[in-house]
Amino acid sequence: MQSSFSSRSTPPSPSESIGRHLRWQIVLTLIGALLLATLLGFSAYQTTTVLVPERGGVFREGIVGSPQYLNPLWCDSVVSDLDRDWCELIYRGLTKIDKSGRVKPDIAESWTIEADRVYTFKLKPDQFWDDGKQVTADDVLYTVRLAQNPSASVPPELSVIWQTVTPEKIDDLTLRFTLSQPLAPFLDYTSIGLLPAHIFADKPLNEVTTALNMIPVGNGPFKVEQMAGDHFKLAPNPFFSGKVPYLTGLELWFYPEYFSLFSAFNENKLDGISRIREQDIATVGQQEDIQLFSSEQAEYLCIVLNLRSENVPFFADKSVRQALLMGINRPQLIETVAAGQGIVADSPFLPENWAYNAQIRKYPYDPVQAAQLLDQAGWRDSNGDGVRDKDGKPMQFQLFTNDSSTLRIELINSVVEDWKKLGIQAIATPVEFSGLVNDFLVPRRFDAVLLEWEITGDPDPLDLWHSSQAEGSGSNYGGWANDEADKLMEQARTTADEATRQQLYYKFQDIFAEETPALMLYYPVYTYGVSNRIKNVQIDSLNRPSERFESIAEWYVNTRRVPANQVPANAPPTPPGDN
Repeated sequence: MQSSFSSRSTPPSPSESIGRHLRWQIVLTLIGALLLATLLGFSAYQTTTVLVPERGGVFREGIVGSPQYLNPLWCDSVVSDLDRDWCELIYRGLTKIDKSGRVKPDIAESWTIEADRVYTFKLKPDQFWDDGKQVTADDVLYTVRLAQNPSASVPPELSVIWQTVTPEKIDDLTLRFTLSQPLAPFLDYTSIGLLPAHIFADKPLNEVTTALNMIPVGNGPFKVEQMAGDHFKLAPNPFFSGKVPYLTGLELWFYPEYFSLFSAFNENKLDGISRIREQDIATVGQQEDIQLFSSEQAEYLCIVLNLRSENVPFFADKSVRQALLMGINRPQLIETVAAGQGIVADSPFLPENWAYNAQIRKYPYDPVQAAQLLDQAGWRDSNGDGVRDKDGKPMQFQLFTNDSSTLRIELINSVVEDWKKLGIQAIATPVEFSGLVNDFLVPRRFDAVLLEWEITGDPDPLDLWHSSQAEGSGSNYGGWANDEADKLMEQARTTADEATRQQLYYKFQDIFAEETPALMLYYPVYTYGVSNRIKNVQIDSLNRPSERFESIAEWYVNTRRVPANQVPANAPPTPPGDN
């Protein structure tokens, strides 16, 4: 009889044993996978990730106007913001100028000055054109000799300076410039954009402009990829020695006026607005999709008084000039007419400039004191008509300005109203720009005129305020002449020592403030608009609006997520809300 336990004592077959083993392996594998997934999930939960900038994206900016000059030698002389913008991106010079008016190295590595007239420059060895060719002394020599050539298309003021300079190549990376006489502002002229000798040296002059109007070769952070009638397309220069930008493209779009530019921005066709005008500040500031950046401009607005005209003899009286200045409510003028985009000016030097004298006499708005000065000078309203007079002649004159600017017209109207309260009858007279220059300023046939002076770079004021510039083609339109001021300007122009020049300019500003040859109004503020789509835009203090692109390598559009401990050391911060 078979035992009931016989089936338990029979050994399993090989196939049964293998199957049982495989089942256990599967179970263990599943358990391990489950544990691993749990651990990985826990690890992922514990690891913090952040967004960091990623390369890619195109920045599109709108600019009112169209290109006029594609030659870097004209970039510092033109009044077009657009020409300066693309020059800043495409070309670089031996030096560059910061907001303090000091000259800094750019293509040049260093320089020395001997006897105030011999300048020796050493070039950096790692500078290249966007076609891969090295920037050398030959490029500098070609550019300088072009500037010296009377037959070349070069700004006259640039040509005049460079024709007094003898250039000399020492070696491939060293040059020497010998001036015919000391000229402290000379270093300003070494900031002109260089041209590539390997492209232009063998071309006749008449072909240089044609070649520049094609796709130019530059040495700046960007290169030109496409030039069309309504836009330029730029890309990072692969041979630029600076940081590689996150953006892979930059487009400059040209518009005939601001209305169409703003429309394009609101339709998301643009990411940037090159300049926000004073009259547009309030409207643009209400938009949530735009970032606004501001910087004081290297300019000042002032009212130049014709001190030599027989029609306005009262301007020759210093106390009258001081009363005129104290009678203008400049803070209110800035706030209401200029939409707050200005800073009251007290000196023909910028407050950030190394030569600015903060201790000079200042003239706050004080109509009571202004009236007392006018009374003391004998200008009273003797016949009750509301206008001051003296010896039977009323205090009446025309105040000119450029009629192409709505802001300028509003400014002179506001000043006229302030003076009216003092019994001064000024007549606002807007005229077309070329007429203002040719018919009134150059021949000195005006009473008073509102002007705007750009004062980038070296603070040398000789061209505007020295008595030698009071006639002919000089820019001292008001005809101010002060012997001591003249000597101070002359001395400061012939020494390269900054400390010595500073003391001379301090004294000059003291005289200027006391004499009040022109009525300083304000330093304008430049405002730039950028879409919130563009991150990490930072605008430092600017010498010119075109310098807003100095930090463009740090701007970005795209991002990627990485563990917090793997963030690149040089990555710019991302906005808190984006993480």
